[in-house]
Amino acid sequence: TGKCYHTFRGHSAEIVCLSFNPQSTLLATGSMDTTAKLWDLEKGEEVATLNGHSAEIIALSFNTTGDRIITGSFDHTVAVWDVGTGRASSSCFINQLDIDKVNYSKEAVQCPLCVQLWNAVTGTHIATLAGHSREVLDVCFDYTGQRIATASADGSARIYNAGTKQCIAKLEGHEDEISKVS
Repeated sequence: TGKCYHTFRGHSAEIVCLSFNPQSTLLATGSMDTTAKLWDLEKGEEVATLNGHSAEIIALSFNTTGDRIITGSFDHTVAVWDVGTGRASSSCFINQLDIDKVNYSKEAVQCPLCVQLWNAVTGTHIATLAGHSREVLDVCFDYTGQRIATASADGSARIYNAGTKQCIAKLEGHEDEISKVS
């Protein structure tokens, strides 16, 4: 219908990322104000504010059940939050690389030329997926969590086996960057 149901206000700076939970009952927003907020879509009300990052939150994603959310920040950390309590259940430091996107399955963090895989429960580093000659612009898991796809400014996409961490396909043919993959 094109009707606006709710306008969410509460961040003190611009919102740069958002994600719906799998049930489409909550919306998470990440902001330049260093916080993420959870919003009840039916009531149009703020449910929780996730505080803990010291710089802008630039990426966030719910897990497949909707009980956890992962946030990535310019403070070079990734945090996993309990949606019910609004508290961080784990976090990890990501060297001195910018975090462009996080994707909740195992936990993938996209960095300039590679993708870092982390254990979302323990916060330990699992693997680095490399191979692109220019920056990685997007990353996602398939719905089973068995494959990881990357898109790059080098005009290629790659598919990795999530178990072995090996590249199983190089998708080439675009003349310019691939900015999104799904």
